[in-house]
Amino acid sequence: MRAVRLSVVTAAATAAALTAVTACTAKSDASDGDAIQVTAADSTCETSAKSVPAGQVTLKIENKGSRATEVEIVFPDDRIVSEKENIGPGTKYTLTAEVKPGSYEIACRPGMKGHGVRQKLTVTGKGAAAARDPRLDKAVADYRQYAQDQADETLPRVEAFVKAVKAGDLAAAKKAYAPSRLGWERTEPVAESFGDIDPKVDVREDGLEDGQQWTGWHRLEKSLFKDGKIGAEEKTLADRLVTDLKDWQKRVGTAEITPTSMANGAKELLDEVATGKVTGEEDRYAHTDLVDFKGNVEGAQKAYDLLKPVAAKNDPALTRELDKQFGALDTLLDGYRTKGSDKTQYDFVSYDTVGKDGRKELSDAVNALAEPLSKLAVAVVKK
Repeated sequence: MRAVRLSVVTAAATAAALTAVTACTAKSDASDGDAIQVTAADSTCETSAKSVPAGQVTLKIENKGSRATEVEIVFPDDRIVSEKENIGPGTKYTLTAEVKPGSYEIACRPGMKGHGVRQKLTVTGKGAAAARDPRLDKAVADYRQYAQDQADETLPRVEAFVKAVKAGDLAAAKKAYAPSRLGWERTEPVAESFGDIDPKVDVREDGLEDGQQWTGWHRLEKSLFKDGKIGAEEKTLADRLVTDLKDWQKRVGTAEITPTSMANGAKELLDEVATGKVTGEEDRYAHTDLVDFKGNVEGAQKAYDLLKPVAAKNDPALTRELDKQFGALDTLLDGYRTKGSDKTQYDFVSYDTVGKDGRKELSDAVNALAEPLSKLAVAVVKK
């Protein structure tokens, strides 16, 4: 679950109002190959370039604001090319992406909500990326198929969950809740690249925008696991969940996927674990966070495994470290499976039974993996 963004329609409607209270300035164009310096603050988003050549682009981001921010490269229709969430106050981050000729925006989203403060970015045909390792093209194709497979497999699980909700079968609905989320969690960066879908299906109550109706998995989770009820509203919301996820399923094939977006997405999945699952905030009523946790890790590992042949050639030490840390985290997670569960099942202990020491151990393992994973994007585009 990411911070909420406004839908494309809402964003367009509020752009004028945002302009009145925020500023987004541009400086001179960067030379070919230079990084774009992005300085984010509470109401400004300064960038050092408004035009770059096609190919690899690097954002050197610094958050000088008082709140965590998110920086994205987006298409005008709000589809995300690449992003970095949860950039804390006073911290820096380097984001590497691949861009084709066209019109884009660099968006800074203070507090990680709303349309954000944006700077237009033109990507010219000059300097288009040189031919890349054909194994990367295969990795992208295989990952796109993986994302589509996950979406296709999610719908039957969600329909089983919804069937139980509409039948008023509380026990069956609770049991079907966590499995219905796995495909989404494995491919969350792709799902989130459509900025209007995630707020409908995966937003938590504390992530709602003013006036936003709460829908999706977590709204139903609260009714099932906290309130212990299924009423007419829940049955209507269940139908809407299916409708919204079918929209996601149809659009997966249009997602912008590149080797760097795969690598950055793998890191984002680890960030999702660190900011939502380890803290117990994601499934705060169902306490099924470890199922989502496992899904995020599996999705990150899939992207890494597909990129590994090229990354291993360019940076063998990095891939050795990633292999080690993925293995350590998987082993640690296996220790939280319920008695009798095997690795083909997703039966984990309720997260509210995991104590402070256990959560710290999980957090440390996630951080140990996230640090080398943040270097994967650079490794796959090394010349």
